[in-house]
Amino acid sequence: MAKIEQVPAVLLLEDGTVFHGKSAGKIGTTTGEICFNTGMTGYQEIFTDPSYFGQIMVTTNAHIGNYGTKNAEVESESIKIAGLVCKNFTNEYSRITGDQSIQKYFEMEGLVGISDIDTRAIVRHIRDKGAMNAIISSEETDVKKLKKQLAKVPSMAGLELASQVSTKEPYFVGDENAPIKVAVLDLGVKKNILRCMSSRGCYLKVFPAKTSFAEVKKWNPDGYFISNGPGDPAPMDYATNFTKEVLKEDAPLFGICLGHQILAQAVDIPTYKMHNGHRGINHPVMNLVTGKSEITSQNHGFGVSPDAIEAAKDKIEITHINLNDQTIEGIRVKNKKAFSVQYHPEASPGPHDARYLFDQFIEMIGIEVATTV
Repeated sequence: MAKIEQVPAVLLLEDGTVFHGKSAGKIGTTTGEICFNTGMTGYQEIFTDPSYFGQIMVTTNAHIGNYGTKNAEVESESIKIAGLVCKNFTNEYSRITGDQSIQKYFEMEGLVGISDIDTRAIVRHIRDKGAMNAIISSEETDVKKLKKQLAKVPSMAGLELASQVSTKEPYFVGDENAPIKVAVLDLGVKKNILRCMSSRGCYLKVFPAKTSFAEVKKWNPDGYFISNGPGDPAPMDYATNFTKEVLKEDAPLFGICLGHQILAQAVDIPTYKMHNGHRGINHPVMNLVTGKSEITSQNHGFGVSPDAIEAAKDKIEITHINLNDQTIEGIRVKNKKAFSVQYHPEASPGPHDARYLFDQFIEMIGIEVATTV
C-alpha cells in the first residue's frame, strides 16, 4: 500500500491555543465544537454516529486506521463528525476483511483531519477549559486568517441540529409481520438501535424529526421511541411537544441520549450544557433499581438538571446515575409507561451490559414475542 502524502496542518482552538501537525484525509478546512472520545476501538462507528454532527473529534486511542474500514460497520449513511484529530493516522491496515484504507474512506467522504498531534495535551486542555469551537486546516496555515474564520462559527449551545441529520422521508425496518409496531422519532438514530429493536420482534417505522404526533399516531404503533441525536435539546420544541403528546396517551415510551433529554423537558425538567461531556465506551453507571453497576457507551454534551429532578420527585424517579460525576443517567416518569437513559445500551462500539433496557421496553409494551437476540 502506497504511503500517503501529508502536508502541514493547523488546529486552532477558540481560546487561541494552536497545535501543528500533518494533514489526514481530504486537504481542506473544517470547523466545529471540539470534543474527545476515550474508546479504544470502533472508530468507524463513532465517525458515522449522527450524534457527533457538527463536532471535531479527538481520539485518545493512539492509532486510528490500523484495522481499515468496512462498509457494513457504519451507524448512518455517511460520516457525521466535522473533522478528526488523532496521534497516528495509519493508512496501512491488517484486517483481511477490510474494504479500504482510512485515507481512501476520508477522501470519499470529504472529511478533513489532522494527525501527528499531541492528543494527550489537547484532551487535558479540553478537560480543564471545557468544550469549545475549533478549526482544522491543511490549506491555510496563517493563524490570523483562521481566527477570523473561526470567529464566525456558532456555539453548540442553542444549536438545533437534529432535524439536519434526520431522515427526510419515513421508512420501515424489520419484518412487517412482527407482533410489535414501534414508531421511531428520528433525531439522528443509530442503525444498531434499530437492529436491537427489530431483533426483538419489532416492526419499526422511522419518522422525520418534525413529524407531528397526530401523523405518527395514524400508523397505530404499540410503542414510541425517541432517538439519540446531535445539538442542544433546549430549542427542540417540536420534539418536546411530541413527547408530551405521547405522555398524554400513556403509551409506552423509551428514549436514548437526546431522547432522554427530550423526555426530561417534556416533564418540565430543564437541560444544560456540560463542561466537556461524556464520550467513550467505559463509563460506569449505577442502576439504582437493581443496585448493579454497568459499563456503558456514552456520547453526549448536554445533561438533565439534577436539582430540578430532586424538586420533582413526585413525578420523576431517578433510575441510573453516573459513578464518575453523579450526573443523571436514567429516569422514569411515575404513573406513566415512559423511561429513558442518557447512555447507549445498543453500544456499537462498547459493552453490552445495558441491552436489557430494550427488553424492558418490550415488556412494557406487553406483547409476547419470540426474539432472535
